[in-house]
Amino acid sequence: MKKIAAMLAGLLLAQGLQAQNSANDQRMKWWREARFGMFIHWGVYAVPAGKYKGYPMARGGGEWIMNRSKIPVAEYQGYARQFNPVKYNAEQWVLMAKNAGMKYIVITAKHHDGFALFNSKASKWDITDATPYGKDLLKPLAEACKKHGIKLGFYYSQAQDWNNPGGSVARKEMREGWPNPDSAKIDAYTKAHKGHWDPAQETQTFDQYISNVAVPQVKELLTNYGEVAVLWWDTPTNMTDEAAQKLQAQLALQPNIITNDRLKRPNFPGDYKTPEQKIPNLSDLDGRDWETCMTMNGTWGFKSYDHNWKSVETMVRNLVDIASKGGNYLLNVGPTAEGEFPAESIKSLQGIGEWMKVNGEAVYGTQKNPLVSQPWGRITRKNNTLYLSVFEWPANGQLEVAGLQQKVKRATLLGSNQPVKAAAAGNNTSFSLPAAAPNAIASVIKVELDGGL
Repeated sequence: MKKIAAMLAGLLLAQGLQAQNSANDQRMKWWREARFGMFIHWGVYAVPAGKYKGYPMARGGGEWIMNRSKIPVAEYQGYARQFNPVKYNAEQWVLMAKNAGMKYIVITAKHHDGFALFNSKASKWDITDATPYGKDLLKPLAEACKKHGIKLGFYYSQAQDWNNPGGSVARKEMREGWPNPDSAKIDAYTKAHKGHWDPAQETQTFDQYISNVAVPQVKELLTNYGEVAVLWWDTPTNMTDEAAQKLQAQLALQPNIITNDRLKRPNFPGDYKTPEQKIPNLSDLDGRDWETCMTMNGTWGFKSYDHNWKSVETMVRNLVDIASKGGNYLLNVGPTAEGEFPAESIKSLQGIGEWMKVNGEAVYGTQKNPLVSQPWGRITRKNNTLYLSVFEWPANGQLEVAGLQQKVKRATLLGSNQPVKAAAAGNNTSFSLPAAAPNAIASVIKVELDGGL
């Protein structure tokens, strides 16, 4: 009887896990098909735009200027009086993302400086109470996303908060910012006060901050803006499992929401991993869903002097590389304090969109490359169809795909439906291509196979 009971218990557990996995797969379906999204880092830090007292930041993104330069709380809050984004047009932002081929947007509802882009009852350090603009910035964005079929997600800094008292702080030494003559004194203070540099940051405890600010603000975000597709946690500095549990409990307000892996490691793994500013090697991937977030230049938040822009070619090839490894690409824009995307970002989005209009089929809804890595480009897959994204067009007109032994039913160039001849070559398949590449960034050959891989 004990054996039978144990078998029945095991069977019920297996059925329960299978049902849970099925529900998770259904919840993740749109995200896995999307492959491409927009990250938006926007806040009060766009006012100093990377400079403090005339000195540019030595390193770090513009959103870190308060910490890097150890700006006192009262002084930093003065920047909010200059944050008046009258040129903000949420619908334009959403359409730029959509026209670039992006399927979702994640915006910094609250970054580490603690400033909320929404009307929060839990803190007056927000857009409606602290700025001359005085209007919620997330409501029009939520409306525009719904109108144009773009999924909306919120980034929320759940632990770090340099303005709301009690928030934690990742300690950065003064040499990272402007050359303050009191840097040694400030460094000593931060070492003794868990990274805090201003007594105003310590008038309540971390637990009080979680209960009084973080939990109610997450509840506001998950209640007041319709469907929220993603909650993107960040930097669990000094987080406890108890605090993480309080925040995670709020997710019940949005049963279909997806979360990343940064709430509290290792006990709160979320739905997907988040490599930052890098694309992992296939050998580093463990089968979990993942998303690379990356900047267009060298900063997340707006820096007036950062002109180190990636080329459209680099960003498109990053997208294809990531899709070929089964991941998503979250590409960042850092708007100005007036509420505009930088001109270089707009131009890049347009260039990416032009490529995606023709070749998006090779990205959306694809799975990772089922063959060996290829020196000429990347491969993505949908069922019995392969997409060969060719970065290096062969000078002799012959593209060899190593490891492809299945019979090719049909091969065409995306964008023209021009047929491409295929011939078996031992364990490989060779494709006869036109003399010139249709697209200098990446030309895509759609290969329909006769049978499965």
